[in-house]
Amino acid sequence: MKNLTLLLGLALLFGCSPASTNETAEASTETDGINYEEYLDYSGMEDKNSGGVRRITINTPSGDFQVWTKRVGNNPTKKVLLLHGGPGATHEYFEVFDSYFPKEGIEYYYYDQLGSHFSDQPEDTSLWNIPRFVEEVEQVRQALGLNKDNFYILGHSWGGILGIEYALKYQENLKGLIISNMMSSIPAYVKYAEEELAPGLPADALAEIRELEAAGQYTDERYLELVETHYYPKHVLRMPLAEWPDPVIRALTNINYGIYLMMQGPSEFGVVGDATLKEWDRTEDLAKITVPTLSIGAEYDTMDPEFMEMMAGKLPNGSYHYCPEGAHWAMYDDADNYFKGVIDFVNEVDAAK
Repeated sequence: MKNLTLLLGLALLFGCSPASTNETAEASTETDGINYEEYLDYSGMEDKNSGGVRRITINTPSGDFQVWTKRVGNNPTKKVLLLHGGPGATHEYFEVFDSYFPKEGIEYYYYDQLGSHFSDQPEDTSLWNIPRFVEEVEQVRQALGLNKDNFYILGHSWGGILGIEYALKYQENLKGLIISNMMSSIPAYVKYAEEELAPGLPADALAEIRELEAAGQYTDERYLELVETHYYPKHVLRMPLAEWPDPVIRALTNINYGIYLMMQGPSEFGVVGDATLKEWDRTEDLAKITVPTLSIGAEYDTMDPEFMEMMAGKLPNGSYHYCPEGAHWAMYDDADNYFKGVIDFVNEVDAAK
């Protein structure tokens, strides 16, 4: 998603009321089976002085680089690595997880993939391919000490592609996989955008979009303005642009647009031009993923929710969670429902082991 010119300069103010002394004391003790003193205990950990932040050295065909990670909490059996979208976006839009995962005692990791804002940003375009990203995730897993007894991946959008590809090569290291708001076929995603979602746009806006597309002007400022104004608030995040949450604004502002343009194309309105993900399709390979897998779809998503339900049926150990009020970022516009599905899945897989 491009650095949205319509969003720049927006500032959101957040307020909260301080907890009373008694409430704070209660929060630090065992509640609902969660020992918060243990969950928040960083003593003896090498990332204690950085609040859970670690920069991990990644070996690539073009040399060594560093990627940024941040751990929140401690749980020996439930550790979730968050794979952000884009490609080239940042972990920042996952910050909403702070409002849900800690109270469930789930340990989780923010992570900016190579090229993204908090990590190194080499200019070598040969690095921006799926196999290289998969090897990066595996090196991150090893560095963080995650394994089949505790390691969950939650991949959103492009992160869902990366999660699928990681599972197809390294599922022996996984305890569970969550594919959030991502179809297993880019051609099917493009078809859905063109045939099902585009007709819902205002006729004059769609006509102008099609005219610019016919001229190959995908990166024209007018094209991007039309998509961002008419498509994004309906199918990416169902809030007025001026109300989009601060973590989302920062993630969009900090996106590495060069990576995004190369792999996805100029916008979320389908994958166009010579974007390298244009032909990606792993639908027939889903049967090879045998670890417990949750597919999350949303009614207003850029991705077809019925397709994502179908994906769950193709997965040998698959399940589906539906967000009736959500769009592509259902963790914001259908948050309580989204997180209930994710948390229930993690807990059910954990209980079955």
